[in-house]
Amino acid sequence: MLKKLTVNNFALIQNATIDFERGFTVITGETGSGKSILLGSLKLILGERADYSVIRDDASKTIVEGTFEITNLNLKPFFEENEIDYWDESIIRREINAKGKSRAFINDTPVQLNLLKTLTEKLIHIHSQHHTLELKNKHFQLNLIDTIAENGKNLVDFRSYYKSLNSLQKEVEALENKKSQLQLEVEFNQFQLEELNKLKLDQKNYSAIEQEVIRGEEFEEIKSGYQQIAQIINGENGVLANLNMLRKNIQVNDDKLNELLQRIETSRIELDDIASIAEDDLSDLDLEPGKLNEYINELDAYNSALRKHNLTSQEELISLRNKLSEEASTSDQIEITIEEKKKEIERLRQKTNDIANIISEKRKNIAPKIESEVSTYLTRLKLADATINIELSKTKLNETGHDELAIYFAPNKGMEGQLIEKSASGGELSRLMLVIQYILSKKQQLPTVIFDEIDTGVSGEVALKIGEHLKEMGNHMQLIAITHLPQVASKGTSHIRVEKRDENNTTKTVLNSLSGEERINEIAKLMSGTEINNAAIENAKNLMAE
Repeated sequence: MLKKLTVNNFALIQNATIDFERGFTVITGETGSGKSILLGSLKLILGERADYSVIRDDASKTIVEGTFEITNLNLKPFFEENEIDYWDESIIRREINAKGKSRAFINDTPVQLNLLKTLTEKLIHIHSQHHTLELKNKHFQLNLIDTIAENGKNLVDFRSYYKSLNSLQKEVEALENKKSQLQLEVEFNQFQLEELNKLKLDQKNYSAIEQEVIRGEEFEEIKSGYQQIAQIINGENGVLANLNMLRKNIQVNDDKLNELLQRIETSRIELDDIASIAEDDLSDLDLEPGKLNEYINELDAYNSALRKHNLTSQEELISLRNKLSEEASTSDQIEITIEEKKKEIERLRQKTNDIANIISEKRKNIAPKIESEVSTYLTRLKLADATINIELSKTKLNETGHDELAIYFAPNKGMEGQLIEKSASGGELSRLMLVIQYILSKKQQLPTVIFDEIDTGVSGEVALKIGEHLKEMGNHMQLIAITHLPQVASKGTSHIRVEKRDENNTTKTVLNSLSGEERINEIAKLMSGTEINNAAIENAKNLMAE
């Protein structure tokens, strides 16, 4: 509830502090006294955009501060989530200055305006005749039915499942699009993958195969080379024969010459080994034309793949093959994933529909009770023959369930009900809204509600009934009504008067809490005008006593 409002340097209000009580508070004052200014200041802490023209004195800041008791509103998670200190009596403050700067605070913590608005929407609601248009809003209508039907927990569960269902459907749609795109490439990729798989890149060494092909193409030259090495080194008049001749013919004790002979011996041994290897390799040397052709074909296929894919090595071809294989697996996996998610979608759809059916059943069961209760209270507000009819029909599943709601309203006897969006005058809608707010107040903890002259256009006994109705609503919630009607003002449990005064050639708006004689006189003034007579005072006392 709103406990205190402090306003400094706002329009005609220099400094004002108002303490509010629980129950039904009325605010009265002559036209132009500043009631709209009071509402304007309240709207600042509700997060509305600042109008810098309201700054009374450019040398000072305009400050509006509200103290709210929020103990039973379950708002601790909001404060924790936004890293703001939680106080049972929280203070909302808005400051603006003539330089165009606006600042907002929650419990002395600077916050963005949208965060301020998010919180204050849970704390206070200003309701004028204009807001009766909410009755014509389908979302408001359905929320009304659900609140009275106590569908809150079901709706939380439903929206959670519905959100998951929508999210999963979008995932499947995205996967199917991706699958379609891959499908366009899959045949081509598969062909390329088969080509690369035929190369057996993990089993064959194409560098070695290339060497074998080169060897085959030079077979005769290689054979001749081995033969020449063996013949020159180990032939009848070859190098070894001549070296052996040297070894036999030179037998001296000269150290230097023997040193040369020793070096020749080392070379002879090495040459003998070379000749032996050449002869062995020559004997092993063999050319299989079929094998060579096989190597040539394999190497041609390998080089063709390199050129086709603009690559330079076997390792790069292996990497490409692995990538194509992964893409093929991805396509297969996407199909498996889609099937799994579709099964989950069916499970979620069934669960969502089950909860939607429960919600729908509760709506249908409560509808006749709402119709009866609304008619009863409208009778009290002098709309004795007014009726409403609530019709629910099944529609496509959406974020509110699968019900299409239509509310028909007939304000007078013998009239056929019309959709509430197309029927009812302002006065009738005002009374209907009062009834609905009252019914809601018995079902849930409503924020502080401020009615801004919602009783405009009524008088006499209807006004009295509205006053009694507002007083009864005040038993369940904090209710503040700005009114010109004595019948309504007399039913308040507390009373605030707004008046305009001239002081030191300056006009100011002043707010005062009234009690006792002051309050009787204020209500009498509402009845008789500026001149208060005894009859008006007696009538005021009678109204307050009723």
